[in-house]
Amino acid sequence: MDYIKQKLSLVPNKPGCYQMKNKDGVIIYVGKAKKLKNRLSSYFRGVHTGKTAKLVSEITDFEYIVVGTETEALVLELNLIKKYDPKYNILLRDDKSYPYIELTNEKVPRLNVVRNVNRKRSNRTRLFGPYPNVTAARSTVNLLNRIYPLRKCNTLGKKKCLYYHIGQCLGYCENSVDKEKVEVMENEILSFLRGNDEFVIKKLTEEMYLESSKMNYEKAKELKEMLDYISVTMAKQKVEINDTIDRDIFGYYISNGYLSITTLFIRGGKILERHSKIFPIVDETNEELNRYIANFYSKDILLPKEILVPEIVDTDLLESYLNINVRIPLKGTKKNLVDMASENAKVSLNEKFELIKKDEAKTTLANNELKEILKLDALDRIELFDNSNLFGSYNVSGMVVFVDGKPSKNDYRKFKISLDKNDDYATMREVIYRRYYRVLVDNLKRPDLIIVDGGLGQINIARSVISELGLNIPVVGLKKDNKHTTESLMAFDPIIEIPIDKKSNLFYYLERMQDEVHNFTINYHKQLRSKGSLESLLDSIEGIGAKRRNELLKKYKTTSKLKELSKEELCKILPSNVADNLIEFLKNY
Repeated sequence: MDYIKQKLSLVPNKPGCYQMKNKDGVIIYVGKAKKLKNRLSSYFRGVHTGKTAKLVSEITDFEYIVVGTETEALVLELNLIKKYDPKYNILLRDDKSYPYIELTNEKVPRLNVVRNVNRKRSNRTRLFGPYPNVTAARSTVNLLNRIYPLRKCNTLGKKKCLYYHIGQCLGYCENSVDKEKVEVMENEILSFLRGNDEFVIKKLTEEMYLESSKMNYEKAKELKEMLDYISVTMAKQKVEINDTIDRDIFGYYISNGYLSITTLFIRGGKILERHSKIFPIVDETNEELNRYIANFYSKDILLPKEILVPEIVDTDLLESYLNINVRIPLKGTKKNLVDMASENAKVSLNEKFELIKKDEAKTTLANNELKEILKLDALDRIELFDNSNLFGSYNVSGMVVFVDGKPSKNDYRKFKISLDKNDDYATMREVIYRRYYRVLVDNLKRPDLIIVDGGLGQINIARSVISELGLNIPVVGLKKDNKHTTESLMAFDPIIEIPIDKKSNLFYYLERMQDEVHNFTINYHKQLRSKGSLESLLDSIEGIGAKRRNELLKKYKTTSKLKELSKEELCKILPSNVADNLIEFLKNY
C-alpha cells in the first residue's frame, strides 16, 4: 500500500485514462477521469462495497495515460477496454448489435431484418429501428409482406414460386415489373415504418369488408386480427410530442450495488422500442452513464437527431464525442420522457433483482467457493476438457471455457486427435500439449484452473505436459459416483479427494461445467461421424474419386441431402452413369 501511496503522489490532476492491475500484471479495469489524481485516490480511501470493493481488493498497481481533453480520454478509454477486455469492465461485455428493418433500394425491393448497418449508413432513409426485440422486427416485416406483394427471394428465380400462387408476390421473375405499382407500395411501406399507419389500415379495412361480402369469413377474420395488432401496437407507441424527430431517451436507477439503464427509441413521434441493461456498478454513476451512452452507438446503432439524458450526464463530453445534440430537459414532455425511462429502469431492476441474486449465487459465489477450496489466489478463467471416441474411431476432444463463473462460448475449441485408437492417456497428452503450446506461442490468455474429465491417470498426464511446457497452472479432476454424478474433486499434490455437497451451489456449478464440456464434445463427435459415414459411402461408389467426393461433401454434407437430389442436379458434378450408380446405391442405403 505504501508503494501505491507513493505512486499516487506523483499523479497529475489532468484528464486521462488509468488501468488497474492485479498481482500478475493483468489489467483488470480501465477508467477515465477529468482529474486523474482525484479519481485514482478515491479508490484507495474510504469504504467501498459490492464490485468496487472486490476490484480494490485485487489492485496491486496502476498505470495512467495523460491526454489533452476529456473527450480524448473517453476515446482512449473505449479503445483500451476493447483491447484488454478487463474483467471489471462488465458494462461493455456481451452487448449484441440491434436489428433494423430495411426496405432495399432495388428495382424490385425486399423487406429484410438486418443487423450490420455500418455499411448501409449512406442509405439510412430506408433503415428503420433499432428493434431490441428481434421478434417485433420480424412480426412487422411479416405483416407488411402479407399486405404488399413484394419480392421475397434474395435473387430472382427462373419460375414463379409459392409466394406468387398465394398472392404475396407479383411473379417478378417471369412478369415485367410495373414500376408505378412498385413505387406506390414503396411509399406506403415507408410511410408506415415512419409512423403513419393510415394507408395500411385503410387497405386492410377495405380488403376485410370485401372478403366478408364474398363470405370468405376465415380470410376476413385474419385481416381483422391484423388490424387489431396494428391498433394495439400503435396505441402503445404514441407519445405526446409535437414533432417527428428521431430521439433516444436514457434513464437510470441504482439499488443494491446495481445500475439499471433503460433506453427508449422514439421514431416518427412514437416509442418504437425500449432496451434495458443491468450490471453491478464499479465506477462513479455519472462516469458509468457517460461510458455506456458513448459505447452504445459503437455497436451498429444509427445515431438519432437528438439524445435526452438525466442531469448527471456530461452533455458537452457526449456532444463532442458523438457529434449530435445531447440535451438535459428540465420540464415539459421531454422531461417526462426521461422520467419515464428512469421509471422503466427501476421497474426492470426490481423485477429482475431476485433472479440476479440467484444467478450470482450459482455462478460468482460458487466460483469463489471453488477458489477457496482449492486455495487459489484467483479463479477468473477455467478451461475444461473432455474426450470422445467410438471404438477408437473419430477420436476427438473438446474444450469449454468459463469466465467469472459463466460460459465463454467464443473461446470453446474442438480438437481432432491424430491418434486413431482408444487410448485415453495418449489423447489427453496430445490435446493438453496442443492447447497450451498454442497458448505459449500466441501469448493467449492463460486459465487459472484446468479441469479434466478422468481419473488419476489423466490428471497426472495433464500435469506432466503443463510442467514440460514450463507453465504453472493447477490441474484437477472430477470424480463421479456409480450414478454418473459428480461426487468429489481430485486436487492438490499428492492428489486427495474433496467431497462436494450435492445440495450446494458448487455442486450445480461443477455439474453444469461437466455437462457443457461433455455435450460440446459429443456434438463434435457426432458431426465427424456423420461426415465420416458419408465419406465411406461415397468411397464405395464406382466412378467417385477423391476430387468428386470432396466436391459432394463440401456442397451437400449429409446423406439425407444427397437422397433429395435429382439426377439432373447430381450431373452438375458427376457423369450420368456415375450419378445413376449413386442414386441406385442410395435407394438401398
